[in-house]
Amino acid sequence: MKGTVHYEVRGNIALLSIDNPPVNPLSSGVRQGLFDGVSSALADDAIEAIVLTGMHRAFIAGADISEFGAAATESVSLGDALDKMEGSTKPIIAAINGTAFGGGLEVALCCDYRIASATAPVGLPEVKLGLLPGAGGTQRLPRLIGAEAAVQAIVSGNPIMAPDALIMGIVDRVASGDIVDDAIAYAQEIIGAGAATRKVRDLEDKISADRGNTALFEKFAANLDKTHRGQFAPAQI
Repeated sequence: MKGTVHYEVRGNIALLSIDNPPVNPLSSGVRQGLFDGVSSALADDAIEAIVLTGMHRAFIAGADISEFGAAATESVSLGDALDKMEGSTKPIIAAINGTAFGGGLEVALCCDYRIASATAPVGLPEVKLGLLPGAGGTQRLPRLIGAEAAVQAIVSGNPIMAPDALIMGIVDRVASGDIVDDAIAYAQEIIGAGAATRKVRDLEDKISADRGNTALFEKFAANLDKTHRGQFAPAQI
């Protein structure tokens, strides 16, 4: 399988580093590595938190297009890996060192906390390819930043730079130094405060006011003919 995830123990922190150059797409090897890495950290009583980062110039740039159309023979799907992460009883901190697009952002959304390099872009650009985000991004992002901001981000497909992602609430911090060092320091803060997990799937405050607010979605739908004329994917969101 192409791609791997390196597992390193740094004291009471498990550091998982995605290695699938040049941009760390979510190959079968990476998916397996995410599943196995989180499993190993959960099985080790000395580990209190997990930091997930990418090697090379990206965090995860999206799906592995070289596997499109290939027979599904791998044992771990992306859904399996995300379920393992989201089910973790130990906090997972995404150290977004570079591009986190599509499935990359969806992986980060399954982490409990997110810290990003100042130059890292994040986003769900699938709509620009006539596709929809397929790994829970349409469900988790509204819980994190509210329905209106999430729909705008998903329908536009535009990249969001880390400082703006911080303002929006997509990430919790922007690193001021080395992303891994800052993420480990952040993990130690979280451990010191009780090592609480914080699952995006369980957040309600950002979306509770939008439940039943059909006017919000009708407004976006009415504008689609102007902003995305002739495009199929945005209307399906």
